[in-house]
Amino acid sequence: MNSDNHPVSKFKSKIKSSLPYTLAIAIIGFMAFWIRTRPHDSVFLSNGFVRFMSNDAWYHMRTLNVLLENYPNRMFFNPMTCYPYGSYIHFGPLYDQMMAITSLVLGLGNPSQNLIDTIGAYFPAVLGAFTVIPVYYIGKYLGGRKTGIIAAILIAFAPGQFLQRSLIGITDHHVAESLFSTFFMMFFMLAIITAKKKELHFEDVFNKNLSVIKEPLIYSVIAGVMYSAYQLSWPGAPLFLLAIMIYAIFQYVLDNFRGESSDYLGFTGISTFLVSTILILPFVHPEMGFSKYYYSIFHVATSLGLMVGFAALSFLEREFNNRKLKAYYYPLAILAIGVLGLLATKIVSPSIYSLLLSTPATVFRVHTGGPSTIGEVSSMFYYGGSFTLSRAYSNFTASGFFASLLGMLILLVSVFRKAKPEELLVLIWSIFMLFAIYGQNRFAYYYSINVAILSAYLGGLLLEKAKWNQLNEKFKTTVKSPADFPGFLKFVRIEQIIVILAITATLIYPAYGAAMMQSTGSSDPDGTWIEACLWLKSNTPDPGMDYNAIYEAPKTGELFQYPDTAYGVMSWWDYGHYIETIGHRMPNANPFQAGIGGRRVSINETNMPGAAPFFTAQSEEEATAVLDAVHPDPDKMGARYIVSDKKMAVDIFGAMPEWTLDTEGYMAPYWTGSGYQYIPSTRYFNSMESRLHILDGNGLKQYRLVYETWAYKTHGEVTYKQIYNFLYKSNIPEVDTGFVKIFEFVKGAKITGTASPNEAVNIKTTILTGQGRTFEYSQSTTSDSEGKYEFTVPYSTEGPIPGETQFDTAPAGAYVVSYGNTTREVRVSEEAVLKGEEVKV
Repeated sequence: MNSDNHPVSKFKSKIKSSLPYTLAIAIIGFMAFWIRTRPHDSVFLSNGFVRFMSNDAWYHMRTLNVLLENYPNRMFFNPMTCYPYGSYIHFGPLYDQMMAITSLVLGLGNPSQNLIDTIGAYFPAVLGAFTVIPVYYIGKYLGGRKTGIIAAILIAFAPGQFLQRSLIGITDHHVAESLFSTFFMMFFMLAIITAKKKELHFEDVFNKNLSVIKEPLIYSVIAGVMYSAYQLSWPGAPLFLLAIMIYAIFQYVLDNFRGESSDYLGFTGISTFLVSTILILPFVHPEMGFSKYYYSIFHVATSLGLMVGFAALSFLEREFNNRKLKAYYYPLAILAIGVLGLLATKIVSPSIYSLLLSTPATVFRVHTGGPSTIGEVSSMFYYGGSFTLSRAYSNFTASGFFASLLGMLILLVSVFRKAKPEELLVLIWSIFMLFAIYGQNRFAYYYSINVAILSAYLGGLLLEKAKWNQLNEKFKTTVKSPADFPGFLKFVRIEQIIVILAITATLIYPAYGAAMMQSTGSSDPDGTWIEACLWLKSNTPDPGMDYNAIYEAPKTGELFQYPDTAYGVMSWWDYGHYIETIGHRMPNANPFQAGIGGRRVSINETNMPGAAPFFTAQSEEEATAVLDAVHPDPDKMGARYIVSDKKMAVDIFGAMPEWTLDTEGYMAPYWTGSGYQYIPSTRYFNSMESRLHILDGNGLKQYRLVYETWAYKTHGEVTYKQIYNFLYKSNIPEVDTGFVKIFEFVKGAKITGTASPNEAVNIKTTILTGQGRTFEYSQSTTSDSEGKYEFTVPYSTEGPIPGETQFDTAPAGAYVVSYGNTTREVRVSEEAVLKGEEVKV
């Protein structure tokens, strides 16, 4: 027997030929990890605090800690957010389980909080670095190893959302989505390639022809496992099933027109999605019905449905061949079956029919109203109502974006010439993700994979034109040791050098440069929010909830039963996770866009209570009515504390009325002498957000400032105060104040007295904050016909009491009541403020 044909010799030869590429991938992976860990000091602060750099990162660390506290039991319902309703957790379990297992192994079963935080911080960088592996193999099987290496380099340096969601401290499942969805596509591609190469037919399965079905079956099973991993990272994974379904239809039709069997495709699809259907079953919550947001029957039905779809397409193809029907009837038959299936679904289950039609629109259409203000949900190509490519350039670089489009065009041309199944798969996948980023720019962390592969495919074609393969073969035969390398250089042609330099200059270097600029980390949440949330945790009453406990979800139609000591914290939805995870308090609204309230359909629809109608309320009474309506129990308020920051007052206020669909009048044009400039109007200054943050709650009866952080000199607040003074001929101090402010809703003490009938009566006091800042609190009223007057005031002059808010912001002295030539000092106890008691002058 020839020693070269011996299995061991073949294996050694394969290892030897693959070793340089394996080392190259390892080096590229290390570079990807290095870039992603550059912001180390932004995460691990000098005071020992670990700052996770995204909203979802904080929430994942919360669910991770609960999981480790109760291992292996996982929290599915969380009453510590979206008060007073709580929230089901739609995050997939896999990401947290991977971090938990890693923590338990490295912590020998009892990991410290420091170890848990460290693993959580580094985990996205590790997964981001691992993504170079499937990208390399997809590139390799699409255009050879040279294409694979280029693709791996490009994804390692890919800027934009893929990089930003895999940085150290961005402990979010999105990078796991990219990793497992790409692994899924890689193994699905390998299964198709091997099944096609071995000319697999269903008869091979029936006859147990293992030499034919073994390799495609292994790849198909792994593809099913990877799809399940993807689905258990994100419940929206059926999005990819739609792409696979579209690909399958096109592939079946093309094979039918060419007179080729599609059994290889049917076997792969049935095997893959049979595995994924089985693996998702243990994680399904039947009580969630057919929800696409939580693990439900929907996720079983979609995998099972696609498996049945592959079987049906294969059966239909065989019937066409047996009956010798013309090929162009085949796509018509598919269309007819699809239409009849939808009509049948509409009759049998209108809700499922609506879900099937609405789900693609959720992804692919450009959103308006409140959802358009969510950064990741807005279109990649539209900003402020205008078409733009600037976001695409920042996510993929200009050259990378256009290279991907050119790569798709070349693949499209190959379809008409006789494309390989893997080429059509990459083409459909890429077009699908391009449409996805048109609808929501968040899918850029998916499309970055496609950009890397398509750009590498284009680069690989250029290298082929420059006879790179011949040079590679020459390298194998001439270079046996490093000493042979100088002699090899004489075979290098000038056009090969030019192509390599062109690929480096136009694709690799721009991506690397952008990645270096974008991998500097984040200061979000900054020190003010961390400080404010820690203050909440230490200086507000215990809401009576076990923070790390697992609570049972309420029965359908019922509400979670909170203890009487529970209360909510109202803030804009961006900050809900900070309040919950750092402050250990219950936000009314959170970054899942729960608790925002407002309208979704039309201006005539009733405003649902929540953050948007509260902060845009035009009076204290209107705002309090919203707080009251937030809680379904008429005897309880929806929130006790309100947290505001400068961004809410100045930078992102415009997003709030978008959710109420009532955006007119908050800004007004003002002639400056050289043109019109939009400035805050009366409607803005009447809003609750302005009354609280810009005006410090001055004049409000039931809202008091209890804490503020230090100020940042951002000028935005100062400008708004200058405009206020100009419009209202007022003289409030034109200075920056606390970046984050915490207010408390109280019943308010009732100060009563007697003056002359119908006389103007004033009350005021000077408030001293914990930052040493002072401002005036005042109210005015007119006594009635009997001379009686009443003020409801929110501040205690006697300081905090045990068990209640330990505020550091309070009057510097007594209230002063004045009318005519009379002035009276009044002191108010904290009990009177909290209980709404009367204080007589």
